[in-house]
Amino acid sequence: MKKISLFILVILFLFTACKQKNTTNSSANTIVSTVVKKQYAPITNSDIESAVIYEANIRQYSPEGTFEAFTKDIPQLKKLGVKIIWLMPVFPISTTKSKGSLGSYYAVADYTKINPEFGSLVDFKKLVATAHNNGMFVILDWVANHTGWDHHWIKEHPEYYTKKDNGAITHTPDTDWTDVADLNYNNKQLHSEMKKAMLYWVENENIDGFRCDVAGMVPADFWKSTITELRQVKPIFMLAEDGGVELLNNGFDMIYGWDTHHKLNAVAQQKSTLKEFVEHLKTMDNLFQRDAIIMNFVTNHDENSWNGTVKERMGAASDAMTALTYCLPGMPLIYSGQEYGMDKRLRFFEKDTIPKIKGKTWRLLEKLGKLKNEHKALFTGANKALITKITTSDNSNVFVFARKKEDDELIYISNFSNKPVLFSVALTGKYYNYLTQKNEDFTLDKTLKLQAWEYKILTTY
Repeated sequence: MKKISLFILVILFLFTACKQKNTTNSSANTIVSTVVKKQYAPITNSDIESAVIYEANIRQYSPEGTFEAFTKDIPQLKKLGVKIIWLMPVFPISTTKSKGSLGSYYAVADYTKINPEFGSLVDFKKLVATAHNNGMFVILDWVANHTGWDHHWIKEHPEYYTKKDNGAITHTPDTDWTDVADLNYNNKQLHSEMKKAMLYWVENENIDGFRCDVAGMVPADFWKSTITELRQVKPIFMLAEDGGVELLNNGFDMIYGWDTHHKLNAVAQQKSTLKEFVEHLKTMDNLFQRDAIIMNFVTNHDENSWNGTVKERMGAASDAMTALTYCLPGMPLIYSGQEYGMDKRLRFFEKDTIPKIKGKTWRLLEKLGKLKNEHKALFTGANKALITKITTSDNSNVFVFARKKEDDELIYISNFSNKPVLFSVALTGKYYNYLTQKNEDFTLDKTLKLQAWEYKILTTY
């Protein structure tokens, strides 16, 4: 009888243990299932017009360099007004011909897999779900121009690649990108396979769009066809790493403001004049259609790693230029670490990490993000507020413009020089200084003073 009882107890113990194990597995599966199946409202024009975009460098964002570590901070990014998270390439990285010890994110080994250094697919799904739950959208950095040398197409479909006269696959011509193999879009099957890979992320992982690397180096007919098909699944947001107007006619929503960025660097370094910058803005206004969106920035992964930090390039003008990227027509970009006033160049092919101490720059970006989110005068896209230059008594040094939509008006005033200036401005009335939170009165004959690179942002409420 005792033996039977002991046998029963063992069976009960094993049953309970199995039940607990199954419950644990069931919970994990439920989390994954919920992440996969839950549907979120797709991105809309109203989301885009007041958005701040954040470029997430997962490898360098945290000491861990993982999706999980980044996901924890997504609610913090919301405080900066971020509505779109652009993830730098999350795919496995080729090791053949790679640069540095970790290689380039842009040497993709597989378009439909996750880089195990960053975590698992489940971790990635949680990142996307967390962003959606916080009212943000996620776009993937897509590298359509080339693959890494470990990509399975190299062996299975060598016909997809550009070749030398001797038949050997080559890296992208006229570049030093020796760690990648150039794709040949004369092959129409390549169009189909690349489109299929992009569709995977929209259909299966609920991605909200793509930032497309060197988009101008990929044929326009591929983009037009592919973006049309992607949008049959759901509305998506498309960013081209290019400044070409023609890309806006082929399905892209936003292009890089490269020319504006370079002009800002030149002005900050006193290598160019305010007059030249104003002429540039006039050219931009004439070139781009009313609903075109330009991405404005003082830094990004290329600029930071190869050309220097914001402080290196812009010095004392950094804050004025940062504020300007929010006030000009377009969408402002924050690059990982910028929010913490990062003043170091992140290593591109090695592990590095950003600072995580909130200070002056965080507080500024928090205010600017709120301004961008809440003021119609800063709307971009189809319903954007237009820009009007305002005359001053010192147009060679002082830059003043207004943006207005309906009952909302915003004025940006800045000394674009490294010396104090005295001036008057064609502005009358009472305005609210958004940064100092004090009211200011303006009259045509009032003399104003701004220190070197000092700026104001005035609103009507």
